Amino acid sequence: MKTFSAKTHEANRKWIVIDAADVVVGRLATFIAKRLRGKHRTDFTLHADVGDYVVVINAEKVKFTGKKLTDKRYYRHTGHPGGIKETSPIRLLNGKYPERVLELAVLRMLPKESPLARDQFKKLHVYAGAEHPHAAQTPTVIDFKAMNSKNSTIKTSGAA
Repeated sequence: MKTFSAKTHEANRKWIVIDAADVVVGRLATFIAKRLRGKHRTDFTLHADVGDYVVVINAEKVKFTGKKLTDKRYYRHTGHPGGIKETSPIRLLNGKYPERVLELAVLRMLPKESPLARDQFKKLHVYAGAEHPHAAQTPTVIDFKAMNSKNSTIKTSGAA
């Protein structure tokens, strides 16, 4: 028997759409990172880009659990001495580009500083509103909220 090794150009990629309204950011980011890398597939190969294309809509409506919305900090450095900058998720969500909260969460779950990670991240398309221009690819809609009750911040009361 020979070990199968998938090639990037032979990958059969799919397009999926996820609605991020009232979904917990961390849980959604892990699901997206796994899909971008291709770890959900049986032919996953560590060094090949075999993941799917992911389109996320309603990224401005994502939720954080606990006090993360106000207490969490994102840091970046300008490259100059003393050039560290910080911001919070609430500032990003209320700012001009609210989709960056989800993009940052997914980016930090991919392999670090490699051409493979950059190629995988390019397959993520995040939109703040409900519209997206990828209808021609006939994407599959995945109901992430219904997969697990912990994925959503809206709790339904059961009859007991």
